[in-house]
Amino acid sequence: MGNPCAVIGVGQTAYKTKRLDVSIAGLLREAARRALDDAGLTWKDIDAVVVGKAPDLFEGVIMPEAYLADALGAAGKPLVRVHTAGSVGGSTAIVAASLVQSGVHDRVLTVAWEKQSESNATWALTVNSPFTTSLVVGAGGYFAPHIRAYMRRSGAPDHIGQLVAVKDRQNALKNPYAHLKIPGISREMVESTPMLWEPIRYLETCPSSDGACAMVLASEDAAKAAPGRPAWVHGTAMRSEPITFAGRDSVSPQAGKDCAADVYRQAGITDPRAELDCAEVYVPFSWYEPMWLENLGFCGEGEGWKLTEAGATALDGDIPWNPSGGVLSSNPIGASGMIRFAEAALQVRGQAGEHQVDGARRALGHAYGGGAQFYAMWVVGSDRP
Repeated sequence: MGNPCAVIGVGQTAYKTKRLDVSIAGLLREAARRALDDAGLTWKDIDAVVVGKAPDLFEGVIMPEAYLADALGAAGKPLVRVHTAGSVGGSTAIVAASLVQSGVHDRVLTVAWEKQSESNATWALTVNSPFTTSLVVGAGGYFAPHIRAYMRRSGAPDHIGQLVAVKDRQNALKNPYAHLKIPGISREMVESTPMLWEPIRYLETCPSSDGACAMVLASEDAAKAAPGRPAWVHGTAMRSEPITFAGRDSVSPQAGKDCAADVYRQAGITDPRAELDCAEVYVPFSWYEPMWLENLGFCGEGEGWKLTEAGATALDGDIPWNPSGGVLSSNPIGASGMIRFAEAALQVRGQAGEHQVDGARRALGHAYGGGAQFYAMWVVGSDRP
């Protein structure tokens, strides 16, 4: 792990369908400014900036980090751009943390975003041959067969996805930044919405959001000087695998298992359900909660849906998942992974507001992307590792 690293500042924008009041630069600066304020710092105090962005094609702006340097106070400073598909928000945070853990910098600003109102992500995901096979359906059409395979493999009943959708949207009502807030959300309401990709119904899917998330990561000495309580990084890991190869398990990918095993090893965790107090996990379609429960080692194979059904992942359960409302409630694609990491940090700092998990001391942040092939995870805690 190298030198200790801590999150000392977190900043988020409100996540909305359209942020017509700001440009992309203005959106990022809003989140970055809030992170700096939380850390008690100014732009001049930052040593380097790490920017994360989903594919350029999503917004049609090529190499956006180059023109964003001024807005992020990065002129004359090291500026790094990270891209790992939908997991990019998480991998961006990990790259920023590595600059502190290696001793290269004391204070690093990291920020990720998406302005989907100025893009067409579904079109960008369905480019015709010769580049890729056109699905003409976006991400949901790609993942629906994996979900159906999970249902057959585990024997999960049809209503499990509806339970996740209701839980996460109820949590979102407690989060002032959340995009989708649906008072009175219920299984009946979810079940009444159109089937988009069997078995995924409309209210079991993530929205298209504008928004940005930022964090300030600091060395031990810088963390001691910060005004607020730090969230210490106990472990970080990234893994990837090809989207197709003989014998690939697309329901529970090996890269996800390996990434989780690595980050748990670094954090000294042998039983994640018992030793973590909460988790912010990338669940863009409701059925991925039980699937990731198994992939991340919170239970055995075929048991994930039973934890969901029993209420274990609810805010008052023994292992709350996505207290913030998760990706199902806010989805600025490039930032969605970083939001998971930042929300985990807020939990162990005791700063999650109404969706705070009582006594949270260690939390998992998780992101995945591409065809469930890129993974980024970290474990943060209230105690110095």
